[in-house]
Amino acid sequence: MNYSTIKKTAVAATLVAALGFADTAQAQQVFGGRSQYRTWSIGVQGGITTPNAVIGGNNNFGQKVGYFQNKVGEYYGLTVRKQFSHLFGLEVEANRGKIKTYNHDQSGPAIENKYKAQSAETKVNWAASLNGVFQLGTVDFLRRENAVNFYAKVGIGAFAYNPVQFGTNDFTGTPVYDQKWGEDVLGDRSPSNPRDKDYRLGMIVPVGVGAKFKLSEVVALNLGYTMNFTDEALLYGPNRHGDSKQRFANVYGGLEFTLGSKDKQNLTFANPVATMYDELRDPSLRNEVEALKQRVSSLEGTVDALGKDSDGDGVPDKFDKCPNTPAGTVVDGSGCPIKFPEQVVTNSATTGAYYAPIQFEFDSSVLKTESYGTLDKLAKEIRDAKSSVTLNGYASSEGSEAYNVSLSKDRANAVKQYLVNAGVSASSINANGYGEANPIASNATEAGRVQNRRVEIKK
Repeated sequence: MNYSTIKKTAVAATLVAALGFADTAQAQQVFGGRSQYRTWSIGVQGGITTPNAVIGGNNNFGQKVGYFQNKVGEYYGLTVRKQFSHLFGLEVEANRGKIKTYNHDQSGPAIENKYKAQSAETKVNWAASLNGVFQLGTVDFLRRENAVNFYAKVGIGAFAYNPVQFGTNDFTGTPVYDQKWGEDVLGDRSPSNPRDKDYRLGMIVPVGVGAKFKLSEVVALNLGYTMNFTDEALLYGPNRHGDSKQRFANVYGGLEFTLGSKDKQNLTFANPVATMYDELRDPSLRNEVEALKQRVSSLEGTVDALGKDSDGDGVPDKFDKCPNTPAGTVVDGSGCPIKFPEQVVTNSATTGAYYAPIQFEFDSSVLKTESYGTLDKLAKEIRDAKSSVTLNGYASSEGSEAYNVSLSKDRANAVKQYLVNAGVSASSINANGYGEANPIASNATEAGRVQNRRVEIKK
């Protein structure tokens, strides 16, 4: 993979991470959200550099391929990071240090063999980058609390550097090349090209992996490895191998300090699965769940008691002022029987018994089961006597007049349908609906309204 491809990939990854962290954070919220965690941290780090990377590297200072030697240089810096979820954070990183390399023998660069250099030391005045940090896994090693976190990072930034070449392999003595940037590599010192800078600016793309070890609620040990891709061919000064882009790597260790209240968990080490597991194991939570179950059971018992209707009259025992009424008895809202005046209906062939009105629930045209016995008796009488019957439906005063007329008609038809199903000819039944007309009790009370929701039987 060449430098251009790596640079484009790193730029794209960093921009996508930076612009998309809000959606990532929203999608990855851990239970109560970020407010319950500590999300800011600062870190200090130090380590060594090498002029190569594990994926291979260009070191144009070498006399020939494989002829240069790696030397280590110091590299140190600091970081400031904001964690947006347990998976992703943004980090600002700043470093400085040195990169060193040397040849077995003195060799000159491609430019007129002017300099006889055996070693090169590049001073990195500063390097700064914005990195997206992607957490790959938080691990428990036989501990309830997460202790180890693995991560990868990619970023983009800038750095200022200055290469110095020496004629010896120990980086001592008078430099044979120490360019002041502003002159060209041939040493032009004309007034039009003054030597007025002691560093050169370039682009840097850090790509790395690492692991963090939780030492306490505040401090973590941070170990990592970073490959630094640059757009510079002169990272080690003049060379005989063209303008290939250079790279170097650094290995580091350091301490990271989490900011904020110690009462809050560090989001870096938060694991939603582990958090759920710990909460389910929490004895206080289990006790609370058991107590909730008991309260629900008690509430269910109370509801059952409130709905219990021992005599089956449609009025719960708690509100039934006349318990143990016989089955089929027409009762009012308090569970007491409704008294109807006795009446005898006589036709040309048969003297029949008086039939009490068929009662209905509020806003309903569905027959009650306690009415079945009365209607079965009525049906038998009509069949035996080959007589006819008139059914007059009524309603209480709730609702509009037109609605109540329709509801009373439905009630009369419900009784008619039952009689037809019981073998009575439909032509022998006349069903009418009169709405709120002819109340038999006051509509000002519920007990009265209960009586008015009826179908009267006329023979």
